[in-house]
Amino acid sequence: MIKRLQRKFVVIAAVCLLIVEFTIIGGINGVNIYQTNKNADNLLNIIIENDGRFPEFDPKGMKHDKPQDNSDSASPPESKKPDKHRGFNEETKYQTRYFVVYADSNGEITEVDTGHVAAVSSSQAIEYGESVLDSGKTSGTSGNYRYKTGDTDKGKIIVFMDCRSDAATKNRFLLVSCAIGAAGYILVCLLIIIFSKRAIRPVVESFEKQKQFITDAGHEIKTPLAIISANTEVLEMVSEPNQWTVSIKNQITRLNGLLKELLSLAKMEEEKPALTMADFNISDAVYDAASPFTTLAETKGKKLTIDVANGLSYHGDEGAIRQLVSILTENAVKYADEDGEIIVKLFTSHNGKETDLEVSNTCKEPPQGDLTKLFDRFYRDDSSRSRSKGEKKGGYGIGLSIAQAIVRSHKSKISCKAENGMMIFTAQLK
Repeated sequence: MIKRLQRKFVVIAAVCLLIVEFTIIGGINGVNIYQTNKNADNLLNIIIENDGRFPEFDPKGMKHDKPQDNSDSASPPESKKPDKHRGFNEETKYQTRYFVVYADSNGEITEVDTGHVAAVSSSQAIEYGESVLDSGKTSGTSGNYRYKTGDTDKGKIIVFMDCRSDAATKNRFLLVSCAIGAAGYILVCLLIIIFSKRAIRPVVESFEKQKQFITDAGHEIKTPLAIISANTEVLEMVSEPNQWTVSIKNQITRLNGLLKELLSLAKMEEEKPALTMADFNISDAVYDAASPFTTLAETKGKKLTIDVANGLSYHGDEGAIRQLVSILTENAVKYADEDGEIIVKLFTSHNGKETDLEVSNTCKEPPQGDLTKLFDRFYRDDSSRSRSKGEKKGGYGIGLSIAQAIVRSHKSKISCKAENGMMIFTAQLK
């Protein structure tokens, strides 16, 4: 149980960290791609606004609408570039590789300008232009080039900008950020694994104290119960047995049964329960364990059907599996509706890798809410399982907890569901 709790803590922490890493790395790369594309679009707009070429860089000319006062008394106004001119400086026109395609109002290409690029010829530029005109798009990417269209006095203008350098930069940034993120994720996961024992130490200590309390209490209670039982027998020898002595003996038997199940549960939840693992015929084991309950079911007016596939073999603790079958069958007989039916089935799962033990009983009013609570120790749903027409059902509320511990000790799963008027418990034995 402790190892299972530790694994669950590590998995939850690792998944949360992975989500955070994806969010951060994805956000950073998303912003980087957005800004890179925005800068490229700004440069394309500048070229379109200037009929297919970069203007001469004039930092003051792009900043002021009013003439500046050059008198000594007047301080120069603060200079700020508009957003559309961000990324444009003295060297931009010499660093940017682009070509321009012009078309008339009828969509016919009239002129191309490839003087600012070496990788594209005039015929190739025409092909790029015709492709964009046929698509009807106003902006986008074509091969290694990002393009944008605009309207001028001469007609339509299409500017293609070489973005190979930007693409390479974005890819490098993505790879580097992912590599750093992966290295950081692995490092943090290792730290989580190393310090997970310290993180769950309070829970481990509480669990150990609980097991120790159950063991100590079991041994301490056995002595007074033995004394009470002996005194009751003496009273019956001195005088005739009566309803009081019979009630005392019944309660002693009930408490002894409770102590036995508590100690059994504590033993099953140990890190390495003492199980004798071996291959055995599980078909015979299930049939032998369920058969004795046929008579019990008949005395209560119920029908028990055992449907076991023949010749199935399983590697596990035969005694524990027999106890599992007994617990589930007894539980089904106890809580089945009057004149109801109990079915015990053993079969191979569809994938052929598991042996499924399924115990079901008729139940017109199944428990409400989370059915996994039925496996909690001392849990009993009073409205639907503890009483039937005023009759109290026995039990201590820990039988299903023991069943769950047996299944988990075999590294398997157990579940329950309410379906078509039946309560169905299924142990998927791996």
